[in-house]
Amino acid sequence: MKLKTNLHFHSSEDPYHVIKHSLKEGIDKAASLKFDVLAITCHDFFVDTKDLENYAKEKGILLIPGIEIGIERGRVSKEGRHLLVLGCEKDAEKIYDFSDLRQYKKEHPEILVVAPHPYFYGNISLKDYLEKNIDTIDAIELSWFYSKIFNRNKKAENTAKKFNKPIIATSDTHFFDYMDRSFAFVETEEKTQKSVFEAIRKNKIENTTSPVNSIKDMLIRQCAFTIAD
Repeated sequence: MKLKTNLHFHSSEDPYHVIKHSLKEGIDKAASLKFDVLAITCHDFFVDTKDLENYAKEKGILLIPGIEIGIERGRVSKEGRHLLVLGCEKDAEKIYDFSDLRQYKKEHPEILVVAPHPYFYGNISLKDYLEKNIDTIDAIELSWFYSKIFNRNKKAENTAKKFNKPIIATSDTHFFDYMDRSFAFVETEEKTQKSVFEAIRKNKIENTTSPVNSIKDMLIRQCAFTIAD
């Protein structure tokens, strides 16, 4: 079966970013757009999804717990290089560096680690950390944030090809605007977290994405991010 997935989704439960929609509202929106799988990935904060799993299931959605950690951030600072850890538990909040991540993956081999927007500007992107720690990465994100002129995804695609890693489209949802513009169909045998993760590792992915209309639109959206933060 082909499952429509969004594996990078933020909601108002995030204590570090100002986001208008709640996870429940996000589930409703995802259902209206016929998504089958939704992963919650608040920044440095694990959201317990148990109370909403049945609600999501009734809407036809497999809800996956996750977190967008700031790795290599030190033991005090909340700054760091963004990394998605999916199918994890609350103890993933304690991953501070790649040494921690390697140990966590040994203890939780069922998780999926995705490198989001790895070559975008700013210190929140992995950049050189990606290739140096490619053994910890299961997939690389194809970001919605690009145009025909500006496209930092090209380098991500080259790295994915170089290391034979799957690349998967997400909408990095902070706003609903681009939620249905960038996503991935994943070919699975079952509608379970395990089956979805296995299919991604095997690159059974069909990405659907289109560029933002113009650089102006990108700048407006980036300003909205900055103001919200």
